[in-house]
Amino acid sequence: MSIEIKNLHKSFGSTKILNGFSLDVKEGETLSVIGHSGAGKSVTLKTIIGLMHPDEGEVWVDGKNVFQLPREELYELRRQVGYVFQFAALFDSMSIRDNVAMGLRRIKTMTEGEIQHRVSASLYLVDLVGSEDRRPSELSGGMKKRAGLARAIATQPKYLLYDEPTSGLDPVTTTTIDELIKRMSDELKVTGIVVTHDMTSAYRISDRIAMLHEGSIKFVGTPDEIRASEDPVVKGFVEGRPEIANRALA
Repeated sequence: MSIEIKNLHKSFGSTKILNGFSLDVKEGETLSVIGHSGAGKSVTLKTIIGLMHPDEGEVWVDGKNVFQLPREELYELRRQVGYVFQFAALFDSMSIRDNVAMGLRRIKTMTEGEIQHRVSASLYLVDLVGSEDRRPSELSGGMKKRAGLARAIATQPKYLLYDEPTSGLDPVTTTTIDELIKRMSDELKVTGIVVTHDMTSAYRISDRIAMLHEGSIKFVGTPDEIRASEDPVVKGFVEGRPEIANRALA
Protein backbone atom coordinates (compact mmCIF):
# COMPACT_ATOMS: atom_id res chain seq x y z
CA MET A 1 0.00 0.00 0.00
CA SER A 2 1.19 3.55 -0.73
CA ILE A 3 -0.76 5.26 2.04
CA GLU A 4 -2.38 3.57 5.02
CA ILE A 5 -4.59 5.60 7.36
CA LYS A 6 -5.31 3.71 10.57
CA ASN A 7 -7.98 4.56 13.14
CA LEU A 8 -7.63 8.35 13.10
CA HIS A 9 -9.41 10.35 15.78
CA LYS A 10 -9.41 14.14 15.83
CA SER A 11 -11.45 16.63 17.84
CA PHE A 12 -11.48 20.39 18.02
CA GLY A 13 -12.71 21.23 21.49
CA SER A 14 -15.91 19.27 22.02
CA THR A 15 -16.44 18.73 18.29
CA LYS A 16 -15.30 15.31 17.07
CA ILE A 17 -14.22 15.45 13.41
CA LEU A 18 -12.59 12.06 12.81
CA ASN A 19 -13.81 9.03 14.71
CA GLY A 20 -11.92 5.89 13.76
CA PHE A 21 -11.14 6.91 10.18
CA SER A 22 -9.24 4.16 8.30
CA LEU A 23 -8.43 3.99 4.59
CA ASP A 24 -5.86 2.38 2.31
CA VAL A 25 -4.79 4.18 -0.87
CA LYS A 26 -3.30 1.96 -3.54
CA GLU A 27 -0.20 2.92 -5.45
CA GLY A 28 -0.99 4.63 -8.75
CA GLU A 29 -4.72 5.10 -8.15
CA THR A 30 -6.77 8.26 -7.93
CA LEU A 31 -9.09 8.06 -4.96
CA SER A 32 -11.74 10.69 -4.27
CA VAL A 33 -12.95 11.40 -0.74
CA ILE A 34 -16.49 12.76 -0.60
CA GLY A 35 -18.69 13.83 2.28
CA HIS A 36 -20.69 16.69 3.71
CA SER A 37 -19.05 20.01 4.59
CA GLY A 38 -17.25 19.71 7.93
CA ALA A 39 -16.93 15.95 7.64
CA GLY A 40 -13.13 16.12 8.02
CA LYS A 41 -11.95 15.70 4.45
CA SER A 42 -9.45 18.56 4.45
CA VAL A 43 -8.32 17.62 7.96
CA THR A 44 -7.48 14.19 6.58
CA LEU A 45 -5.27 15.66 3.82
CA LYS A 46 -3.35 17.80 6.30
CA THR A 47 -2.92 14.83 8.60
CA ILE A 48 -1.43 12.68 5.84
CA ILE A 49 1.57 15.02 5.49
CA GLY A 50 1.92 15.77 9.19
CA LEU A 51 0.63 19.36 9.10
CA MET A 52 -1.99 18.32 11.63
CA HIS A 53 -1.64 15.65 14.32
CA PRO A 54 -4.50 13.35 15.25
CA ASP A 55 -5.54 12.69 18.82
CA GLU A 56 -5.14 9.00 18.08
CA GLY A 57 -4.20 6.83 15.11
CA GLU A 58 -1.44 6.44 12.53
CA VAL A 59 -0.65 7.39 8.94
CA TRP A 60 1.86 5.26 7.06
CA VAL A 61 3.35 6.45 3.77
CA ASP A 62 5.62 4.01 1.93
CA GLY A 63 6.00 1.98 5.12
CA LYS A 64 6.92 4.97 7.31
CA ASN A 65 4.86 6.19 10.24
CA VAL A 66 4.45 9.92 9.52
CA PHE A 67 4.12 10.90 13.19
CA GLN A 68 7.28 9.10 14.27
CA LEU A 69 9.60 10.54 11.63
CA PRO A 70 12.46 12.84 12.66
CA ARG A 71 12.02 16.36 11.30
CA GLU A 72 14.43 15.95 8.37
CA GLU A 73 12.80 12.70 7.28
CA LEU A 74 9.37 14.33 7.52
CA TYR A 75 10.56 17.18 5.30
CA GLU A 76 11.93 14.66 2.83
CA LEU A 77 8.58 12.85 2.82
CA ARG A 78 6.75 16.12 2.17
CA ARG A 79 8.91 16.68 -0.89
CA GLN A 80 7.31 13.53 -2.29
CA VAL A 81 3.84 15.02 -1.86
CA GLY A 82 2.32 17.80 -3.97
CA TYR A 83 -0.58 19.71 -2.39
CA VAL A 84 -3.11 21.51 -4.58
CA PHE A 85 -4.93 24.05 -2.42
CA GLN A 86 -8.63 24.83 -2.80
CA PHE A 87 -8.02 28.46 -3.75
CA ALA A 88 -4.64 27.86 -5.46
CA ALA A 89 -2.79 29.83 -2.70
CA LEU A 90 -0.63 31.69 -5.21
CA PHE A 91 1.38 34.74 -4.14
CA ASP A 92 0.05 37.82 -5.93
CA SER A 93 3.35 39.66 -5.56
CA MET A 94 5.14 37.02 -7.64
CA SER A 95 4.93 35.99 -11.27
CA ILE A 96 3.51 32.60 -12.19
CA ARG A 97 7.07 31.54 -13.05
CA ASP A 98 8.28 32.35 -9.53
CA ASN A 99 5.21 30.81 -7.89
CA VAL A 100 5.89 27.52 -9.66
CA ALA A 101 9.62 27.70 -8.89
CA MET A 102 9.13 28.20 -5.14
CA GLY A 103 9.35 24.58 -4.08
CA LEU A 104 12.30 23.91 -6.36
CA ARG A 105 14.32 26.77 -4.88
CA ARG A 106 13.73 25.46 -1.37
CA ILE A 107 15.28 22.11 -2.28
CA LYS A 108 18.54 23.89 -3.20
CA THR A 109 19.88 21.07 -5.36
CA MET A 110 19.08 22.52 -8.80
CA THR A 111 20.73 25.25 -10.83
CA GLU A 112 18.61 28.21 -11.91
CA GLY A 113 18.69 26.87 -15.46
CA GLU A 114 17.38 23.50 -14.29
CA ILE A 115 14.67 25.21 -12.26
CA GLN A 116 13.49 27.24 -15.25
CA HIS A 117 13.42 24.13 -17.43
CA ARG A 118 11.30 22.32 -14.82
CA VAL A 119 8.97 25.32 -14.50
CA SER A 120 8.45 25.42 -18.25
CA ALA A 121 7.78 21.67 -18.37
CA SER A 122 5.25 21.93 -15.52
CA LEU A 123 3.39 24.82 -17.14
CA TYR A 124 3.34 22.90 -20.41
CA LEU A 125 1.65 19.94 -18.69
CA VAL A 126 -1.18 22.17 -17.45
CA ASP A 127 -1.51 24.14 -20.69
CA LEU A 128 -0.22 27.45 -19.31
CA VAL A 129 2.68 28.09 -21.68
CA GLY A 130 2.92 31.84 -22.23
CA SER A 131 1.65 32.77 -18.76
CA GLU A 132 5.04 32.66 -17.05
CA ASP A 133 5.40 36.39 -16.49
CA ARG A 134 1.79 37.15 -15.58
CA ARG A 135 0.63 37.73 -12.00
CA PRO A 136 -2.11 35.62 -10.39
CA SER A 137 -4.46 38.63 -10.44
CA GLU A 138 -4.28 38.53 -14.24
CA LEU A 139 -5.50 34.94 -14.46
CA SER A 140 -9.00 33.48 -14.45
CA GLY A 141 -10.08 31.16 -11.67
CA GLY A 142 -9.42 28.08 -13.77
CA MET A 143 -5.98 29.33 -14.80
CA LYS A 144 -5.09 29.94 -11.15
CA LYS A 145 -6.09 26.35 -10.36
CA ARG A 146 -3.85 25.12 -13.18
CA ALA A 147 -0.97 27.27 -11.96
CA GLY A 148 -1.42 25.79 -8.48
CA LEU A 149 -1.28 22.32 -10.01
CA ALA A 150 1.88 23.24 -11.95
CA ARG A 151 3.53 24.31 -8.69
CA ALA A 152 2.49 21.04 -7.04
CA ILE A 153 3.96 18.86 -9.80
CA ALA A 154 7.16 20.87 -10.30
CA THR A 155 8.99 18.88 -7.62
CA GLN A 156 7.96 15.65 -9.39
CA PRO A 157 6.09 14.24 -6.38
CA LYS A 158 4.98 10.65 -5.98
CA TYR A 159 1.67 11.75 -4.47
CA LEU A 160 -0.75 14.58 -5.22
CA LEU A 161 -3.33 15.75 -2.70
CA TYR A 162 -6.13 17.88 -4.15
CA ASP A 163 -8.36 19.97 -1.88
CA GLU A 164 -11.60 20.79 -3.75
CA PRO A 165 -9.81 21.29 -7.10
CA THR A 166 -13.01 22.21 -9.00
CA SER A 167 -14.68 24.35 -6.33
CA GLY A 168 -16.19 27.55 -7.76
CA LEU A 169 -15.49 26.67 -11.39
CA ASP A 170 -17.92 26.60 -14.30
CA PRO A 171 -18.71 23.20 -15.90
CA VAL A 172 -16.36 23.65 -18.85
CA THR A 173 -13.41 24.65 -16.65
CA THR A 174 -14.26 21.84 -14.24
CA THR A 175 -13.97 19.35 -17.10
CA THR A 176 -10.57 20.83 -17.99
CA ILE A 177 -9.31 20.41 -14.42
CA ASP A 178 -10.65 16.84 -14.32
CA GLU A 179 -8.78 16.03 -17.52
CA LEU A 180 -5.60 17.44 -16.00
CA ILE A 181 -6.02 15.29 -12.89
CA LYS A 182 -6.37 12.24 -15.11
CA ARG A 183 -3.29 13.35 -17.06
CA MET A 184 -1.27 13.52 -13.84
CA SER A 185 -2.22 9.92 -13.14
CA ASP A 186 -1.71 8.62 -16.68
CA GLU A 187 1.45 10.52 -17.66
CA LEU A 188 3.21 11.12 -14.34
CA LYS A 189 1.99 7.92 -12.63
CA VAL A 190 1.25 9.77 -9.39
CA THR A 191 -1.03 8.48 -6.66
CA GLY A 192 -3.81 11.00 -6.10
CA ILE A 193 -6.23 11.75 -3.27
CA VAL A 194 -8.96 14.20 -4.24
CA VAL A 195 -11.27 15.86 -1.73
CA THR A 196 -14.42 16.94 -3.56
CA HIS A 197 -18.14 17.64 -3.28
CA ASP A 198 -18.60 17.33 -7.04
CA MET A 199 -19.96 13.86 -7.83
CA THR A 200 -19.76 14.37 -11.60
CA SER A 201 -16.07 15.14 -11.20
CA ALA A 202 -15.54 12.25 -8.79
CA TYR A 203 -17.10 9.78 -11.22
CA ARG A 204 -14.95 11.11 -14.04
CA ILE A 205 -11.52 11.02 -12.36
CA SER A 206 -11.66 8.28 -9.74
CA ASP A 207 -10.52 4.70 -9.63
CA ARG A 208 -12.29 4.48 -6.27
CA ILE A 209 -14.47 6.79 -4.20
CA ALA A 210 -14.60 6.83 -0.39
CA MET A 211 -17.41 8.51 1.55
CA LEU A 212 -16.53 10.06 4.90
CA HIS A 213 -19.53 10.24 7.24
CA GLU A 214 -19.64 10.98 10.96
CA GLY A 215 -15.87 10.71 11.23
CA SER A 216 -15.29 7.35 9.55
CA ILE A 217 -15.56 5.69 6.16
CA LYS A 218 -19.15 4.89 5.30
CA PHE A 219 -18.42 3.37 1.90
CA VAL A 220 -15.51 2.80 -0.46
CA GLY A 221 -15.68 1.36 -3.95
CA THR A 222 -15.50 2.04 -7.66
CA PRO A 223 -17.69 4.72 -9.24
CA ASP A 224 -20.05 2.01 -10.49
CA GLU A 225 -20.24 0.45 -7.04
CA ILE A 226 -21.07 3.71 -5.28
CA ARG A 227 -23.69 4.54 -7.92
CA ALA A 228 -25.34 1.17 -7.21
CA SER A 229 -25.22 1.48 -3.41
CA GLU A 230 -28.58 1.19 -1.67
CA ASP A 231 -27.26 2.53 1.63
CA PRO A 232 -29.58 5.49 2.27
CA VAL A 233 -26.81 7.79 3.52
CA VAL A 234 -24.62 7.08 0.49
CA LYS A 235 -27.51 7.18 -1.97
CA GLY A 236 -28.86 10.41 -0.53
CA PHE A 237 -25.48 12.13 -0.86
CA VAL A 238 -24.43 10.97 -4.32
CA GLU A 239 -27.88 11.66 -5.78
CA GLY A 240 -28.24 14.99 -3.96
CA ARG A 241 -31.39 13.76 -2.21
CA PRO A 242 -31.05 14.31 1.56
CA GLU A 243 -34.62 13.16 2.13
CA ILE A 244 -33.50 9.58 1.47
CA ALA A 245 -30.95 9.67 4.29
CA ASN A 246 -33.33 11.59 6.54
CA ARG A 247 -36.03 8.91 6.16
CA ALA A 248 -33.54 6.23 7.17
CA LEU A 249 -32.47 8.18 10.25
CA ALA A 250 -36.00 9.06 11.32
